[in-house]
Amino acid sequence: MPAERLPLADPVSRNALVILATIAAGAVLFLLADILTPLALALFLAVMIDGFARVLEARVPIVSKRLAMPTAIVLSVAIFGGAAFFVADNAAAFGSQLVAYAPKLNDVIGRLASLAGLEAPPSLTQMVRQLNPASYLGQIARALQDFLSTAAFVLVYLGFILASRRGWERKVVHLFATREERHEATAAFTRIRNGIEQYLWVQTVTGLMIAVASWIAMAVVGLDNALFWAILIFFASYIPVVGGVVAVAAPPIFALLQFDTLWQAITLFIVLQAITTFVGNVILPRMQGQSLNIDPIVLLLALAFWSVVWGLTGAFLSTPLTTVMMVILAQFPGARWIAVILSENGDPGELRRLTERGPHEAGPPDDPPKTPPKTAAKRRSKNLRSGT
Repeated sequence: MPAERLPLADPVSRNALVILATIAAGAVLFLLADILTPLALALFLAVMIDGFARVLEARVPIVSKRLAMPTAIVLSVAIFGGAAFFVADNAAAFGSQLVAYAPKLNDVIGRLASLAGLEAPPSLTQMVRQLNPASYLGQIARALQDFLSTAAFVLVYLGFILASRRGWERKVVHLFATREERHEATAAFTRIRNGIEQYLWVQTVTGLMIAVASWIAMAVVGLDNALFWAILIFFASYIPVVGGVVAVAAPPIFALLQFDTLWQAITLFIVLQAITTFVGNVILPRMQGQSLNIDPIVLLLALAFWSVVWGLTGAFLSTPLTTVMMVILAQFPGARWIAVILSENGDPGELRRLTERGPHEAGPPDDPPKTPPKTAAKRRSKNLRSGT
C-alpha cells in the first residue's frame, strides 16, 4: 500500500511558523550574545582576510598562493595593531587637552544656560563631582575586562577558523548527497562571501576618502589631533548613519572648545557635511550600485535591531548580517517573502547575479554569457569536417 503524503501547510500557517521562528532566533541571539558576538566578529575577520589574500594573489605577482594567506594575516595584524596603538597612544593626550579646555567649556555651558534662561549654571567641575566618577570605576574596569576577554575569544576563534577552512570542502561533500545540492550550497556561500567583500571594499574605499578629506580640512583649520579624528572617522564609517553623524558633528564641537572664534567650527561643519554628502550620494552609489540590494529603510531598522541585540558589535556588523539573512532566506520558498521585503527591488535573487563575479570584477551585471570553450571547439570541428 503506498504511503500517504502529508498535506502541505497553508500559507498562513507557514508564514506564522516563519515569524515565530524569527522571534525565537532573535531571542537566542540576544541571550547568547556573549558567545555569538566573538564568533561573528571572527567570521567577519576571516572573510576579510580571505578576500585580502585572494586580492594579493591576483594583484601582486611575487605573492604565491601558498604565501597569500600568511601575508594577508601579517598585514592585517600590522594595520589594525598600528591603528589601535596610535589611537591608544593619542587618547591620553586627547584627555589632557580636554582638561585644558575646561574653562572654555564652562563658558560654553554658561552661554547655553543663558539661552535656556538659567541664571547660575553649574560649572564643569561641579557637574563632574555630581556624577561621582569614583562610583563608575568598577563598571569601567568590568567593561575593560569584557573587552579584553572578547578580543581574546575573537583571536582564538579566528585562528581555528583559518586553520580549519580547508576542511569545509570535505564537510560540504558529506553534508549534501547530490551534486546539485552541493552546487547550490556552494553558490549560496559564494554569494554571501562576495556580498560581504563588496560591502567591505566599498566601505573601506569611501571611508578612506572621507577620512583623508576630513583630515585635510581639519589640518587647514588648525584643529588639534587632526589625524586622531581622521582615524576615528574612518572606523566610524563602517557603522551606517552613526558614522556620518560622528564625522560631521564631533570635530566642529571640539573646534568650539579650541578656538575663540566661531568661523573655524562653522567652516568645519560645512566642509565635513559637504564631504560626507558628496561621498554618500555620488561616489557610494556608483561604487556599490545594486550589489547589496537592500532597502535603505531595512538598513536603518537593521542597525537599530542589531544594536539592541549585540550592542556596538551589532551596529558594526548590521549590514553584513542583514545581507547574510537575505541570501539565506531567499533559498527557502517558505521564507522567501521575508527576503523580498528586505531587498530593494523586490528580487532577492538579484544579489546572485551581481555578486557571483566577486567585488573586484568589472563589467555590467547583465553582460551576455561568453561562448563556452566546448561549443567553440565543436564549431571548429564541424568546419574541418565540412572542409571550410
